[in-house]
Amino acid sequence: MQIEKCAIEGLAVITPQVFGDERGYFLESFQDGRYREVTGGADFVQDNLSHSQKGVLRGLHFQRAPHMQGKLVGAVQGSLFDVAVDIRPESPTFGQWYGLSLHAPRRVGEQWEWTQFWIPGGFAHGFVALEDDTIFSYKCTDTYHPESDAGVMWNDPEINISWPGEKDSFIISPKDQNHPTLKELEKLL
Repeated sequence: MQIEKCAIEGLAVITPQVFGDERGYFLESFQDGRYREVTGGADFVQDNLSHSQKGVLRGLHFQRAPHMQGKLVGAVQGSLFDVAVDIRPESPTFGQWYGLSLHAPRRVGEQWEWTQFWIPGGFAHGFVALEDDTIFSYKCTDTYHPESDAGVMWNDPEINISWPGEKDSFIISPKDQNHPTLKELEKLL
C-alpha cells in the first residue's frame, strides 16, 4: 500500500496493492491495521454506496461537529472527479481545495491499479461522475445525522474548483444548488 500525503494537511491518496492476472483482480479495500496510520486511528461505523450517471455532481457536503465525518472513498465502477475543501476555520489552508480523478480498479499494461482518497472531518466533499453508471463507495467515521448535515456551494467563486466537463450540463439536486458560499457559512463553523 502506498500513501501520498496531499498539499492540504490531513488529506491522503491511498494506492492499495492489487493482485491481478487474466482472470481478474483481488485487493483489500480496507484493513484496519494498515489504514490506522493514514486515518489517525479513525473508527469506521457506516459504509455508503452512491450510483450516478455521467455529469451528476454531488456536494459539497459535510457534517458539523459533534458529528463530523471522515470519509475513505473510492470508485467501485466507472470514474469520477473527487474534491475536498478545507473548511477548518483555524487551518492555514482554509478555503483551499484538492481534487483528483478516481476510477474503478483497472488494468494498466500488465498491472492492475486502484486509488482511494482519505478525507478527515473538517472538509467539505463532493464529486462529479465522469461516466454513466459510476458507483462510489464511502466508508464513514460517523453515521448520518440530519441535524448536522450541511454543505458549501459547489461553484463558490472564492473556492474556484476546476470541475472537469461542461458545468452548464451538470445534473445537480435542488438541495446542492442552494448551499451557501463558504464566506456565508464561515460564521457558522
